[in-house]
Parts: sequence; C-alpha cells; structure tokens
Amino acid sequence: MRMFSQVSLFALTLALTTAFTNAGGPIKTGDWPQWRGPNRDAVSAETGLLKAWPKAGPTLLWDSRKVNGGASVGAGYSSLAITKGRIFTMGDRSVAKSIDVIKGKKKGKKTVRDGSDFVFCLDAQTGKEIWKSKVGPAQGDGPRCTPTVDGDRVYALTRQGILACLKVADGAILWQKHLKNDFKGYMMSGWDYSESPTIDGDKLICTPGGKEAAMVALNKLTGDVYWKCQAPTGAGAGYASVVKTEVGGVKQYITLMGPQLGVIGVDAETGKFLWNYKRIANGTANIPTPIVKGEFVFASTGYRQGGSALLKLVPTGDGGIKVEEKYYYNNQELQNHHGGMVMLGDHIYGGHGHNEGFPFCLEWKTGKLTWGDPDRGPGGGSAAVLYADGRLYFRYQSGDVALIEANPKALNVISRFRPQIGGNGWPHPVIYQGRLYLRGNDQILCFDIKAK
Repeated sequence: MRMFSQVSLFALTLALTTAFTNAGGPIKTGDWPQWRGPNRDAVSAETGLLKAWPKAGPTLLWDSRKVNGGASVGAGYSSLAITKGRIFTMGDRSVAKSIDVIKGKKKGKKTVRDGSDFVFCLDAQTGKEIWKSKVGPAQGDGPRCTPTVDGDRVYALTRQGILACLKVADGAILWQKHLKNDFKGYMMSGWDYSESPTIDGDKLICTPGGKEAAMVALNKLTGDVYWKCQAPTGAGAGYASVVKTEVGGVKQYITLMGPQLGVIGVDAETGKFLWNYKRIANGTANIPTPIVKGEFVFASTGYRQGGSALLKLVPTGDGGIKVEEKYYYNNQELQNHHGGMVMLGDHIYGGHGHNEGFPFCLEWKTGKLTWGDPDRGPGGGSAAVLYADGRLYFRYQSGDVALIEANPKALNVISRFRPQIGGNGWPHPVIYQGRLYLRGNDQILCFDIKAK
C-alpha cells in the first residue's frame, strides 16, 4: 500500500474512532452526501444526541412547505443528501406554462400544468429553497433516487432512467445520459429506476440492467463510458444501489438485480462480470442495498419469496471469485422488505417481514438471531433504519418513528412519535448537525435532537 493511502486510512480511522468514542460529549457531526450516508451503511458519526424523546416527539424546527410559501419538494420517495449546509432531494412538481391555442378563428393563450421531475436544493438550516432544476418528465408517483453529491456536482436518476449531472451551486445541468436509450437498460419490474448513483474516484457507477450493460462506469465529469458490464443473461436492474468492497486484491461493485441473477459482483477496473447468487432473489422487487464487510456480503429481499443469506467471496487465483453460502434464511425466517439494515460490530439490526418492520438483531458471522419480535413493531409497515449515537432510528411506513437502543442482548424501544407529515414513511431518515430530517410525500420536516 502506498504511503498516501496509509496516511489517508489512518486519518479516516482516527476520525471514526473519535466520533464513536466521544459519545455523550460535545456533538460530532458529519456530512451525509449520498444514499445511506458516506459509506452507504446508514451509520451516522453524530454524537451528543437526545437519548430519549419527549412524548410528543422532538421539537419541530421547520416545515419546508411553510417556510416556502406552501411550495412543495414534489411528490416522490427520494431520501435526502445533506452536505455543506445544503439539502438535495428529488420530486415531481407540476409547473404552470402558457401554450398557444386556437378557438374558432381566434388565437389565444392557455395556462396548463406540466408535471416534471426536479432536483431540489434547500438550505439545511432554514428549509428555504435555494434552487430547483428540471431533469425529466414526471411519471407515476415520483422519483425514488437520492441524489449523490460529489464536490461541486450532484448526480440524480429519474424513474425513466434519465441520469443527470448538475452544478451544486445553481442546478445547471452539465450532462445527461438515458439508461434505456443509451444502454438498452430495463428494470426487473414496473416501478422504474430507483438507484442512487455511486461515485468512485473519477467514475460514476450505475445499473442500466440490460444484458450488454448490466452495470456501467462513466466519467463523472463528462458522462463518457469507461466500461459496460456484459452479464450472462438479462435480468433487469433491481431497486438497490451499488456498494464497494475488495477481496484478494480484486476491487468490485456489488448490487441486486432481477431474479435471473440476484446479487452480483463486477470487477471495478474492467467491468468484468465476476459472480452472482440467486437464492434470495424474488421476482417482484429486490430492494435492500447489500451490506459488505471485506470478503463477506449480507443480502436480503422481501415479497414473501426472498430471504436472507451471508455470502463469502473467495478468490479463485485467476482473477475470478467463487461464492460460498455461509447460511441462509427463507422468507418466513428472515427477510427485509425495504428500509435496509445496519451492521454494528458483530450484529445486524433491521426490520423483518413483508410490509412489516418487526425489529431484529442478528449475529452476522454465525447467523444466530439474538433477539426479534415477530408479533409487533413500534409502527406499521416496513421500517427504514438509521444508526446514530447508540440508538437506532426506525421510521415506519405508517409514519411512526421509534428510537431503539442498539443493544444486541435485548429489544428496548425507548421513544416513539408520529410526526405530522403527508404520505407514507418510506424515505429514509437523515441526521445532520444535531437535527433529524424526515421527507414526506412532498415536504421535509426538521427536528432538533441535540442533547440539552
């Protein structure tokens, strides 16, 4: 390893160690520049947070609709990227435009509503809209992608597969690609693209889903193609986002595809298809972003067809990878529908069940369930999960938000509340500078969760 890499690794390790060992002291904050945070693991380095909430919930600081004169952030299920004091999200918003009309022999103007996908940028302190940028036509009930911020650029993907690179400063579009038209991409099922783009060095990684381009690497500055991954078969893109790991000197990208492929690994340098594992894949929607730790991959899917498995990736010596299944749970035993899971030390926490968020704790190395509650959850429907400062934040489809102790020995629900926010609770919660941010169907709420 080069000295620069050693120094960088030491600095990162020191920063993370400081963040976690100072729990209970002055608040430590960190940016949240993409889906599930800096490392795509839903683990926040923030400390100095409330250990329990008042019965009515934390103090509401602002509602984006109220501070923006009733204007929404559009319909959609996009979560939030927050960095350097700015919030980035996506939504469908209809805008008024004037068109020419002819009635009889008279020409005139008519105002119509034009629905479009936008990337929104808001001030994280006040909730005020800074800019919005149209990136494509509206479709259905809004985009699902969480924008990815990298330096002075932000990247976003519409449901139709329009991939856009924009300026952080003002939302100006720098380049666009179309995953369907440019790469013959398609989804495994009909809810359209939901992935959040991955930035790795000078590359942008995303998953068109077609046989000739299951995954692609683009130049993040220009959109030019570095490589296209040819898969053994067409499968369609899943609803997960790409994560990175390195095994035996082979750096690779991992994600979920349709049932013909399931979990896949792709060589990060060449785009070579390395391996796949189908046993947990369902035919409806493979959603949770896999958890990676060195040579291990933990993946789970729902829809009463999937299940959960721990995989070990073993180098074959010729640049290839062999997959070993360490253990497997069927869909009745353990499945994460959507909402994701969090790995903390030797344990994984999340919600089990299709359209359920029954809390569970799994010893990931052995597959032993140390606790679980198959009969109830603090809220209804699936739960999006986030960790910060010794606590798990479960946000349920029903809108309920629960604070649960991150304790592998027992389930301890500390606090819960139901914020007044429209839509369901699918968008994942985010913590930034001592504040809890919740995205609703067309608005964002900001709560003060700093310890007093």
